Amino acid sequence: MTKASMPKIYESFDYEPIVPAGRKSSHPEEPSVSIPASHQRRPTAMGPGRPSDVTTLTANTGIKTQPSIPQTVRRGHRLSYLGLLMFTIILYFRPQEYYPSLAPVPIALMAALVTLLVFIPSQLALDGSLTVRVREVNLLLLLILTALLSIPLAVSPADALHTLWDPFLKAVIVFILIVNVVRTERRLMGMFYLAILVTVILCFGALNDYRLGNLTVEGYRIKGSITGGMFENTNDLGIHLVTMFPMVFALGLASRKWLGKVFYWAIALLVVATIVVTFSRGSFIGLLAAVGVLAWKLARRKRAAVIISLVVSALIFVILVPGTYWIRIASIFISSLDPVGSSTMRSELLKQSFLVALRHPLFGIGIGNFPLVSIRSLVTHNSYTQVAAEMGMAALLLYAMFVTAPVNPLQQIERETLTSPNGSRFYFLSVGLQASIFGYLFSSFFAAVAYYWFVYYLIGYAVCFRGTYREAKRSGKVVLDNK
Repeated sequence: MTKASMPKIYESFDYEPIVPAGRKSSHPEEPSVSIPASHQRRPTAMGPGRPSDVTTLTANTGIKTQPSIPQTVRRGHRLSYLGLLMFTIILYFRPQEYYPSLAPVPIALMAALVTLLVFIPSQLALDGSLTVRVREVNLLLLLILTALLSIPLAVSPADALHTLWDPFLKAVIVFILIVNVVRTERRLMGMFYLAILVTVILCFGALNDYRLGNLTVEGYRIKGSITGGMFENTNDLGIHLVTMFPMVFALGLASRKWLGKVFYWAIALLVVATIVVTFSRGSFIGLLAAVGVLAWKLARRKRAAVIISLVVSALIFVILVPGTYWIRIASIFISSLDPVGSSTMRSELLKQSFLVALRHPLFGIGIGNFPLVSIRSLVTHNSYTQVAAEMGMAALLLYAMFVTAPVNPLQQIERETLTSPNGSRFYFLSVGLQASIFGYLFSSFFAAVAYYWFVYYLIGYAVCFRGTYREAKRSGKVVLDNK
């Protein structure tokens, strides 16, 4: 297949389906009518040999549609996908921490380089560019630009360069890999299953530590059971769990078998129990936000069942959680209840980071440089003031737009599949991903994780889900009820 005959892959993400001229419409009630030659668009100068955009109109709506993406294009990047899975496994499980012989070997870097070496020529051959240009990618590229602009004026340019490369630029590269490589529903589910696997391992490890009294954080909190990685910090672990709970719960709703529902909902309960033993206040607020979005969305289908389930679950939660947990949550409002004074310290850090952002509104003080001017060299403990203080107000706007960019498309999918006879799995997953995003938005208000992996995997999942849904519509796997 030549490049000229191959549609751009970004069309699977950003455009409505097009039915080629002469092909019968998939909807019998809307027979296709070919456009007269005099009204067809001429070939553009987008590239040599590019075919003209010959379209058809549906008789009732006149909406243009696109041809389904060829299987060879959608199934491209098989080796790149395997490389992405391998890198994610190394990132999640950190085998070098458990096998000292692997410690001197930069296996994560090696996996990333091999994946990029495979991805770049494959992507150029399939699409003719290094990445699809969806809105989220464009926002991230602009965010990188603001990070680069912050470096010359940074308090420590060396520290800024280090933070730009590790972890921020690495996370951005992985995000670009995800949105380009994960092109099918099967691949997306593979990423979900990998995230669920590490979540189950983290939950069992954390609950076992709590049972054994291995409370190594502040004397009463557990830490992540996978040492040295993105889940070791208790608050970071809590953010991951908050984003996973709605996704796992939604998978349970989408499952057609009761065994599958029980499996996913058991994991969801495990996640909630682990959030409790982290004693993370930010995670509690994020969980409330995620549950609130789930309840609000799902009530459109079965309002009474959702209200009853929500009330019963809340009562069980209040009864079962330990009393010390409520003291920890109350310390959000009453700082004297915090035995180590972290609540007061975080309030001071929030004020200071806000002042730094106001004093350096253009480019901040340099990405990763806030600890150099903060109290006791601490981070902001707030993702939004972290970005604003270190890269400027424009960067804060770009970051907020990036995190929330998938919400409107997900809401559109939710509306389209609300009453769809065979689109329930897309409905539930669209709701679950929205709840995960809102859970992150709230919980990251209490942690400086703007440059870390959590949000880039999550938003990547949302972009890929959008693409798989639109391809399912094109292929007729999802029939919308337009009554």
